[in-house]
Amino acid sequence: MEKYKQEFIEFMVDCGVLKFGDFVTKSGRKTPFFVNTGFYRTGAQLRKLGEYYAKAIQNTFGTEFDVLFGPAYKGIPLTVAASMALSEHFDADIKYCSNRKEVKDHGDKGILLGSPIADGDKVVIIEDVTTAGTSIEETLPIIKAQGNVDVLGLVVSVDRCERGKGEKSALTEIQEKYGFKTTAIVTMKEVVEHLYNREYKGKVVIDDTLKAAIDAYYEQYGVK
Repeated sequence: MEKYKQEFIEFMVDCGVLKFGDFVTKSGRKTPFFVNTGFYRTGAQLRKLGEYYAKAIQNTFGTEFDVLFGPAYKGIPLTVAASMALSEHFDADIKYCSNRKEVKDHGDKGILLGSPIADGDKVVIIEDVTTAGTSIEETLPIIKAQGNVDVLGLVVSVDRCERGKGEKSALTEIQEKYGFKTTAIVTMKEVVEHLYNREYKGKVVIDDTLKAAIDAYYEQYGVK
């Protein structure tokens, strides 16, 4: 596993973003692990997060695209942090854009924040985590309504490696349905591989009991 992936997994643990316990996902699944990017709360954390995203974006999409789009609300800081990191580390001046939840009818009108999206723009979508691919269904029409744009793909922080609406993984379903690439900074399999029965800062994050709960979850929702 690449070093930046290992560092990112530990970074999520340090920030309280990756949590283990009993949770329910947006798609209604009971899960023993949860990724909440709302717990990146300081400037230093967002700066580092942006760097990890920028690395994953550059690895998969390169930097020859125009707009980084982050769906409201969590996507707003993600797109700002990642576009700044792309500029700083890869000398790529990418425009950032997000949507508003409600269309604004005064002042800076419309549904978009940040850069407008124009005909011919190449767009990469940035999200926190995708489980059943529901949010992309809401995001794509907003982008497509802006003009004849080329959506290159989607980057998330963690691929949960579970089924979407059918038998394939959510990211694979999105890839096949919309015809664009998907990528993640890390997969949940890499998270488990890195943390299982390994002491980190004096504590084993994923012990045998938690590993059994994660395995049981994947038995039910994992990709066949």
